[in-house]
Amino acid sequence: MQLYSFFNSSTSYRVRIALALKGLTFDTIPVNIRAGEHRTDAYVDDVNPSAAVPAIVDGGVALGQSIAIIDYLDAKYPEPRLVPQDLEARARVLELSMLISCDIHPVNNLRVLKYLQGTLGLTPEQKDAWYRHWIDEGMAGVERLLAKHGHGSWCFGDAPTLADICLVPQITNAQRMGCDMSAYPRAMAVLALAKTHPAFLAAAPNRQPDYTA
Repeated sequence: MQLYSFFNSSTSYRVRIALALKGLTFDTIPVNIRAGEHRTDAYVDDVNPSAAVPAIVDGGVALGQSIAIIDYLDAKYPEPRLVPQDLEARARVLELSMLISCDIHPVNNLRVLKYLQGTLGLTPEQKDAWYRHWIDEGMAGVERLLAKHGHGSWCFGDAPTLADICLVPQITNAQRMGCDMSAYPRAMAVLALAKTHPAFLAAAPNRQPDYTA
């Protein structure tokens, strides 16, 4: 299996966590999205028509989009389960995962930030204010969901699920961007636990072959 990844991409980070939790071996192929390598004809034509990271190639299957990749991995390699099979538990995990992957991440990813500053002419301070606003909007919802429905040491129980896989990279990148996360203690408790877990540590940006400080 090959994983096309960028070390600071939170979506790549999600897939790296999932692969590590399942104990799957893979080759990392770095794709520098800052340099536009995800937009080259070879990458778009041969690997990921979405012109994004991550992507996996597993035998004859080439697949992009982190949630689709993790669902594929869960179906092909079902242990440990990352999306529970129980109806309500599955719904809760997907509810929080989608809040992060659909509401927070899309408005704050690299291409949006570059467009805000490069095309619309926002100052760095305005761009950072945009980022913080949408982190605060989204993380407030995450914290309310965890307060109402969360349980156990992870988001939903005593083992990590897709919810934790989405949450940890989002917080990590928010901290990198200078966001104050002190208003989200339940979410931060999950991050603290992840920092002690071998799979989350192995998937961290600073452990990747393309890492640069």
